[in-house]
Amino acid sequence: MIGEDGVLLNVVNDKKIIIPLHKPGLKEKYFFLISGLIVSIPITFFVNIFSNHLCFLLPVFYSELCAVGFFAPFIEEFSKAFPLFYRHGETEKSIFILGFLVGLGFGLTEFLIYVFGGTSVYIRLPGIFFHAASTSITAYGIATNRAIQFYLLATGLHLSYNFSVVMGDPFWLIVAYAFLILTYFLSWHLYHKTSERAAGSVQFS
Repeated sequence: MIGEDGVLLNVVNDKKIIIPLHKPGLKEKYFFLISGLIVSIPITFFVNIFSNHLCFLLPVFYSELCAVGFFAPFIEEFSKAFPLFYRHGETEKSIFILGFLVGLGFGLTEFLIYVFGGTSVYIRLPGIFFHAASTSITAYGIATNRAIQFYLLATGLHLSYNFSVVMGDPFWLIVAYAFLILTYFLSWHLYHKTSERAAGSVQFS
């Protein structure tokens, strides 16, 4: 809850506890960017192993569709957003920015892993900012007490984008870029809806 002076208040046993609003500095922003870089490594390799084992009975195309098109979005979107649940006193805007940075770090590492593995730079390049945008969408949900709804929205966009890319033909690539642009736009739109109010707060009347 927010008091008249704009600080975050928590009520415990009918007593008001004041939690000063916190805006992350440059070092903290670097920390969240680096956390995204690091978490991408095990998650990316896990998804690849996952496709080889859990989906191994399927033909190669359907195995990739199973792992990358379906399971990866749920796993990746949760992993990227997880550190944001343990921030206290942040504003809506700062939570959104931290989510964007975690996603950006994740996207950068995933880009490097796939490119060094032989995937085309042009195919993987849009994914860098896609990860940043999708994580920021979940972050907006965390900031406004609607984490599940916006996590599912981000996952749905991610799933639709991955599915379209895996399908591969020109029509589905157009669909993929449509979801890519939609995700970018939604992130930009939600950023402009954030404020300097405390994340997850309710105003006192």
